[in-house]
Amino acid sequence: MAQVSTERTRTADAALRARARSVMPAGMYGHLSVNLLPAEYPQFYDHAEGCHVWDVDGNEYVDLMCSFGPIILGHRHPAVEQAANAQLARGDTMSGPGRVMVELAELFVDRVDHADWAMFAKNGTVATTLWLPIARAATGRNRVLAASGAYHGAAPWCTIKLDGVTPEDRANNFYYTFTDLGSVERAFQEAGPEQVAAVFVSPFRHDAGHDQEMTDPDFARGLRALCDRYGAALVIDEVRAGFRIVHGGTWEPFGVRPDLSAWSKAIANGYPLGAVLGNDAMRVGAERIFATGSFWFQSVPMAASVATITALREENAVERMEAAGQMLRDGLADQASSHGIQIRQTGPVQMPNLSFVGDTHFERAMVFAAAAAEGGALIHPRHNWFLSAAHEADDIKRVLEATDVAFAAVRRRDVRD
Repeated sequence: MAQVSTERTRTADAALRARARSVMPAGMYGHLSVNLLPAEYPQFYDHAEGCHVWDVDGNEYVDLMCSFGPIILGHRHPAVEQAANAQLARGDTMSGPGRVMVELAELFVDRVDHADWAMFAKNGTVATTLWLPIARAATGRNRVLAASGAYHGAAPWCTIKLDGVTPEDRANNFYYTFTDLGSVERAFQEAGPEQVAAVFVSPFRHDAGHDQEMTDPDFARGLRALCDRYGAALVIDEVRAGFRIVHGGTWEPFGVRPDLSAWSKAIANGYPLGAVLGNDAMRVGAERIFATGSFWFQSVPMAASVATITALREENAVERMEAAGQMLRDGLADQASSHGIQIRQTGPVQMPNLSFVGDTHFERAMVFAAAAAEGGALIHPRHNWFLSAAHEADDIKRVLEATDVAFAAVRRRDVRD
């Protein structure tokens, strides 16, 4: 493949990082920080269009992170921007919601099989955290089961064990192993089946830093049966995968309907919005809790969401992401083989994850991500990537030009070591 130019300046980005360090903790925070990523990875961006982003130094990248998932139709999708701008002209943060809130709730109920109602918030962590009081209020129970190592947001009840998170924050949590029904049964018995309000699960395993693991349909059905047996709510975290795998609930093809689900990221193509969907059995719980926020009823993100969900079906977005993702996966496999490098590609092709065999400390992945960024492809060494409906064949070819150079860099590193 053709060599990709690596002549990229980062003076503006470096200056902003220095300014940020003096006024923000660590210069940034959370997964948006590049402090643990290669120096070639940009921190600050200037603009975006389709599946391309430009950093503050003017360097262009084919974006395979999609803002860590919110961009599903492509940056600045015309129909979404038109809907958002039209609503902005009428009002956004008003003294109450606009009519669009009802329209969006109706759309979710129409498009997602298990949804009898919807309520809205601003992001995924808030949406997943709302599970707790809803399930507890509906069941009269306190304890919950979750997969060991799973990420369901940045709130203390569910985040990874870091400073500032206490054992008491997780006192009502009990854990099972993803896809292992026996471990779910054991977790029920450890918690006390009559005290379990809900079982939380991701539609497939997508923990950062690990190979992804698809769900066995028998596990999904078995989990539904266990929840029914013990009277616990089945709750699915659709925040990351929602609408990328299927146009609706991810476990719908298995014939499994959860009682509650949480959504965010891609539902408004970049506008800040989260949603909790539930069935009628959970409605009483949602009606009894107190949940609100000053900006939860903003109309612009809801208008963007209506346009996004409508465009996803009308533009066959899932199929387009699948086609682009398969082209990428096939190309990466061929390149790795030609360079004599062993890789693993896991998860759905719309949310690709690439790891290097034996790369326990992500050293090869860091070299690979750095070289890809230099070549104009924005990927991540430890987190799954994201395809959008804006990725065309020519974009994937550009990515593969960059990854071919990146595999060569990994090979040189292996030879030196």
